[in-house]
Amino acid sequence: MPMDAEQAWKDLQRIRVPQERVYDEFERSASGGRGMTYGTAALMWVFLAGVGMDLPQWGVGLFIAAYVGLLSALIVMNSRRSRMQLHHTRCPGRMWAAFGVAAVLVGGTVVLSDHLTEPLEPIYAGLVQATAAVAVYLLSLGPANRWAADTVRSGGERAAVEEAGR
Repeated sequence: MPMDAEQAWKDLQRIRVPQERVYDEFERSASGGRGMTYGTAALMWVFLAGVGMDLPQWGVGLFIAAYVGLLSALIVMNSRRSRMQLHHTRCPGRMWAAFGVAAVLVGGTVVLSDHLTEPLEPIYAGLVQATAAVAVYLLSLGPANRWAADTVRSGGERAAVEEAGR
């Protein structure tokens, strides 16, 4: 049965508009929202500033345990509120790459700022390190999330075109 080209175009547009809304929502949910972003950044800052205070070994261990516990609680609270779960959407390679690059950037910032702040007192050095690392985290988070979520969007557009072509 031949298909009218105009009707096919209308069908494609009818599918694309709700699909664009789905991908917009996915991008918003991938970032976790402002609460998750700033909560994670604040937690990271307190952790890095606290570790920089030249604590005894048991204090560092306690600080790490508290950081991991609070970060886990923040992640669990955010994942429970997440309204968006696409059954066909898995973590694409770009999401893992963005996570890895962010880890390298923030870790590199901590190491570099540690070398640059050696002459300072430990408390001030810790504050500088924490501030620099959180600034890099916040500056790289938005572009990394958009780049990673773009894979899902472009994959969905390809699937919609293939579906319309049938």
